[in-house]
Amino acid sequence: MDRLDAMQAFVAVAAQGSFAEAARRLHLSPSAVTRAVASLEARLGQTLIRRTTRSVRLTPQGEGYLEHCRTILQELEAAERQVRGEGAEPRGLLTVAAPVLFGRLHVLPVVTALLKAHPSLSIRLTLSDRLALLVDEGVDVAVRIGALADSALFSTRLGEVERVTVASPAYLESREEPGAPADLAQHDIIGFENVDHNDAWRFGDVAVRVRPRLWVNSAEAALDAAIEGAGITRALSYQADAAIRSGRLRRILEAFGSAPSPVSAVHFERRDASANVAAFVRAAQEAITLPAVP
Repeated sequence: MDRLDAMQAFVAVAAQGSFAEAARRLHLSPSAVTRAVASLEARLGQTLIRRTTRSVRLTPQGEGYLEHCRTILQELEAAERQVRGEGAEPRGLLTVAAPVLFGRLHVLPVVTALLKAHPSLSIRLTLSDRLALLVDEGVDVAVRIGALADSALFSTRLGEVERVTVASPAYLESREEPGAPADLAQHDIIGFENVDHNDAWRFGDVAVRVRPRLWVNSAEAALDAAIEGAGITRALSYQADAAIRSGRLRRILEAFGSAPSPVSAVHFERRDASANVAAFVRAAQEAITLPAVP
């Protein structure tokens, strides 16, 4: 594997957060991707990636090298497109789908920045907590939260979020705070239909059956009800972040947290991604910074 291919493997590992996933996306064996990254580390005399049994994290040297690799690969792709006679300037209509609150907080700023940077580009942004069907609904690129079931999609990791369990300080003062998931049976529960459709909350490998007193169909409504003291609810960390930091909600059962969920930009195109899709993915990678779970 030459140096450019090794760079591509390194960028893929960084984007996917996994050697195995990077190998699958590049149609290589995991050992080939491992050797590619190792060859770069040997050439540079620096460790680029620290591996544990559960995660892959870039070292400071890896973070810096990643940006250079991306620039080199993007410039190479642009040169090839120019030689092939393909225009690299985004133009025409790009259709983007994203979850409602995540889209408003994190995707909309990417969209408005792209419109300012590319006068010939128009964007249709669809915000819905229902999973968009890319081909059937004419979606060019979607932002999705959670594991990707469709292996035909090409994805770029934008970050990760965690599911948190929260209640208002006033509610927790009036009721004994649950010390374990099983204690939720003694509490008022606020259910979010998109997440809790099977009446079970999962904490790692443990699933706890809950009986909500209140059902809502949006995360914002569930969090608002919790702030008002109506009970305990669950949400993704980015959804509850502002309320937790302001003290209106408090995290509980932190010792029983679930594994983080990836946030990804997904589309069907891969190496020959259109200039529109490529511009969105690149801008999203640069702009979307998810806060650490408070």
